[in-house]
Amino acid sequence: MDLKRQWTPALPLVLALSLFVTAGLSTVEAAGDLTTGTVSGLVLPRFVSLKADRVNVRRGPNKDNEVAWVYTRAGLPVEITAEYENWRRIRDWEGAEGWVYQSLLSGRRTALVSPNAKTADELIPIYERADARSNVAARLQTGVLATVKGCSGTWCRIAGDGFDGWIEQERLWGVYPNETME
Repeated sequence: MDLKRQWTPALPLVLALSLFVTAGLSTVEAAGDLTTGTVSGLVLPRFVSLKADRVNVRRGPNKDNEVAWVYTRAGLPVEITAEYENWRRIRDWEGAEGWVYQSLLSGRRTALVSPNAKTADELIPIYERADARSNVAARLQTGVLATVKGCSGTWCRIAGDGFDGWIEQERLWGVYPNETME
């Protein structure tokens, strides 16, 4: 599974510590904690996806800052946690944060299937309907990337290469608990 970031020859420990110290925003635990971005006016935090196959993540919000790592797969979901001019601070499924130029992000909603599951060999069922008693449409490995077609607050319809069905919302990284979308 090729979901990992590619680290540049920077000092990873120093980078991790600097990102942790400059992180500024904590994980949103309830919908009442939502704020809006000072640049876009859109809700923060919010999920988006990577638009390009190569996305540089920097230590700070300008091109003078060192590239900390590079994402190499378009479509990966990331969470925008802050805005500064044309830059967005993002967080990935592993909790790593950095700054990305906004044009490299897409509003298309995607999600990873249970990327932090206890066992990587666990197969996650997706169902024909939003009901665990319905027929299993497919079984997906953890870390599979899917397009989110909609969510009811407890179930999401997802699709990808060779699958289309419903999954329990808590099994996805890229949507919020209780979030609804059509």
